[in-house]
Amino acid sequence: MKRKLPIKISDMVIIFLATGLTIFSGYVVYAKPANTIQVLIEGPGQRWIYPLDAEETVSVKGVLGDTVIRIHNNEAWVESSPCDNQTCVAMGHVGFKGAWIACLPNNVFFMIEGSDDLRNNLDGAAW
Repeated sequence: MKRKLPIKISDMVIIFLATGLTIFSGYVVYAKPANTIQVLIEGPGQRWIYPLDAEETVSVKGVLGDTVIRIHNNEAWVESSPCDNQTCVAMGHVGFKGAWIACLPNNVFFMIEGSDDLRNNLDGAAW
């Protein structure tokens, strides 16, 4: 004959707290604010993510040397690079979702990702 184990109020409280803590932890870890725009920086074996409104200077070790990426005033740009052609430095400042700059000789890349920016997302060449 099987015996039923009664569920006590303390059992229900523990189940409720565990479920609530699990849901809250998932929200804190995975939820981003709706207006989060980030700068994703990648180099050989390295990856950084910064908010676009941060004030950061990141030195990324590439195959040729260090590429310096600056984030300031809701914009990001390559401040200096050891490559010969300096195309990545000449790209200037970017600050809208989907914009990216790559230093191909040094194998360094960064892009702006996240929710839509309030500014116009059209490329300057479209005008």
